Amino acid sequence: QVQLVESGGGLVQTGGSLRLSCAVLGRSFSTYPMGWFRQAPGKEREFVAGINRSAPTTLYTDSVKGRFAISRDNAKNTVTLQMNSLKPEDTAVYYCAASSRGMFGTLRSFYDYWGQGTQVTISS
Repeated sequence: QVQLVESGGGLVQTGGSLRLSCAVLGRSFSTYPMGWFRQAPGKEREFVAGINRSAPTTLYTDSVKGRFAISRDNAKNTVTLQMNSLKPEDTAVYYCAASSRGMFGTLRSFYDYWGQGTQVTISS
């Protein structure tokens, strides 16, 4: 059984920063590719960033490249998303996801464990 618990969301102004963390409860965290997704109101959940089992292999959606950074600490069973230069269009619920099958990529279907989500709101 794997549980994911996100934290770090909140309300910031345009240009600000937030740091999201995801604590993973489970014995095999270091073997899981991890991802962050987001879902804005009325929109589909979309891939934001991913990190493979052996960092630093990472993936980012184009709209966050150069602004967001994903990292993991296998000793602490955590994955982090540092978000800088935030824009109103980054407003969404952000979800942490884990792939227990070892599948790494941008597709939602690769990830089989999900957190409850954390709200990120960027004011203009």
